[in-house]
Amino acid sequence: MNSNDRLPHADLLQLKRWNTPTIYNGWEQITKRDRTKDAFNLEPTQDFMPEMGPMVGYAVTIQFEPSNATHRDANPNAVREYREYVASQPGPKIVVVQDLDKPMTVGSYWGEVNANTHRALGCVGTITDGAIRDVDEMKNAGFKALARRLCVGHAFSYPVQWNCPVEVFGQRIEPGQLIHADQHGFLAVTREEEHRLLEASVFMDQNECQTVIPAARAIQGKSDAEILDQLGNASKAFGEAAREKFSRSGEW
Repeated sequence: MNSNDRLPHADLLQLKRWNTPTIYNGWEQITKRDRTKDAFNLEPTQDFMPEMGPMVGYAVTIQFEPSNATHRDANPNAVREYREYVASQPGPKIVVVQDLDKPMTVGSYWGEVNANTHRALGCVGTITDGAIRDVDEMKNAGFKALARRLCVGHAFSYPVQWNCPVEVFGQRIEPGQLIHADQHGFLAVTREEEHRLLEASVFMDQNECQTVIPAARAIQGKSDAEILDQLGNASKAFGEAAREKFSRSGEW
């Protein structure tokens, strides 16, 4: 796959229709990585806009250190240069922000102004291991946020480094990775995994809907033994379908 290839926007819209656990179920069938620790957040996140549903986009990355007032003097043009980087990347975009003050929380990179500014540059939301503020105003901007906590001030929220690998919530994120995120957390896939992600996720969801879920619902008038047999047969059918498609059995 060419490094410049991106999913059609129609595929991104379809990915947005599913929650992040469903996308994980598809991802684990196609990945060569460790399904117990790779691609997703290993620390708790909080979705401050769950009513907005999932967000899907390509990572643009930035580090900031709000406790340190020297960064502005070190690079007076950093804000412009950082915004030029964001504007140059294909969208939709999710801004992944590493707070270098962690575990301290000194100030927020996000608020009403930065949310609207990044929305204008094609960004749909952020994942930050720091804090956010102006939650209602960020919602009004249509800008979703997964963060560690809320805070009051911004301190010295100035770009330190961008277009670089960052680590948030125990996971390393590279610029340009496709991210799916919602109230459960986030999943960041590689370029090699992107193009089969939708197909695999839809297949595994349909597999559940055709086997283990109806088996658990259609129990009226059946004995415990009949229910247990039905559940066991459905799990077997689920695994067989997954193995036939991906050579892996899946959750069941």
